Amino acid sequence: MNQQKTGRFLKELRKEKGMTQEQVAEHFCVAGRTVSRWETGNNMPDLSMLVEIASFYNVDVREIIDGERKSEKMDNDLKETLEKVADYNDAMNVKSMRMGAITMTVVFIILVLISAVKGISSAPLVSLLCAYSGATYFSKLKYTKDKTDLLTGILFLMAMLLNTIAFILR
Repeated sequence: MNQQKTGRFLKELRKEKGMTQEQVAEHFCVAGRTVSRWETGNNMPDLSMLVEIASFYNVDVREIIDGERKSEKMDNDLKETLEKVADYNDAMNVKSMRMGAITMTVVFIILVLISAVKGISSAPLVSLLCAYSGATYFSKLKYTKDKTDLLTGILFLMAMLLNTIAFILR
């Protein structure tokens, strides 16, 4: 696969739709830099995003991968298979994030107990947990595109900042 060729093709498709990189980024809930990196061939969309992009531009996934138009259209069976693989990939990513959150929670509880026994403030640990939780929700947002994940991530990061400021000012 030639990433630069694929990137040029994505740029061509975007321009055919008369859209800017920012408009495409907003449609797919990604950063404008991300679309730019796709179009320069520096990065490629993940599999689930590739299926969405192909549908958005009304082209075959193979056309995007090859970086050029083909005369035949993707048959429905292949498209359904790719969508199932993409859904499976997303489910595995969400499962991994959940396992990370559970692990972090267990570690957090152990450290809070240790800090209580030693008489040390647990405020930095609370900040750490809030930062980790916020980052987890932002990562999850990539797969779910659920605005509540964005809001939850922002709230956790705000809680981390407030807790850190309060700890410093004590």
